[in-house]
Amino acid sequence: MKADERIMALILRISNRIERRLDEVLEPVDLTLAKYGALTKLAQAAEPLSLGELAVQLVSVRSNISQLVDRLEADGLVRRAEDPRDRRCVRADLTPLGRERQEAGAAVVQGVREEVAALFAGVDFEILERALVALGGAPVS
Repeated sequence: MKADERIMALILRISNRIERRLDEVLEPVDLTLAKYGALTKLAQAAEPLSLGELAVQLVSVRSNISQLVDRLEADGLVRRAEDPRDRRCVRADLTPLGRERQEAGAAVVQGVREEVAALFAGVDFEILERALVALGGAPVS
């Protein structure tokens, strides 16, 4: 395998493995990575988010977010609310159970972050960040 193919394969496999690991640790708290991501964005917001805002923050299309919010609502983690400024707009808000689940998810996700950080100790993060920026991504702050 050529060096460029090996680098690409390694990066993709590492990314996929981290995603699988996150799904594994979130399963016991009854969350998927997608649900955890949405709950986290809602928990970080000062107020309920419109589905459009949530889609932007999760870098997703609105139809996918609508389906995700449907699942979160069915699980009792989110409730839909009308926007008092625009009746056409629907906002998503965390329920107390949703906040509880998000906090439980955050705890197990932090464990994975620590695992990954330990595995990458000694890696030159500036090189990784320059590569990310060169590929059009924003630097990690």
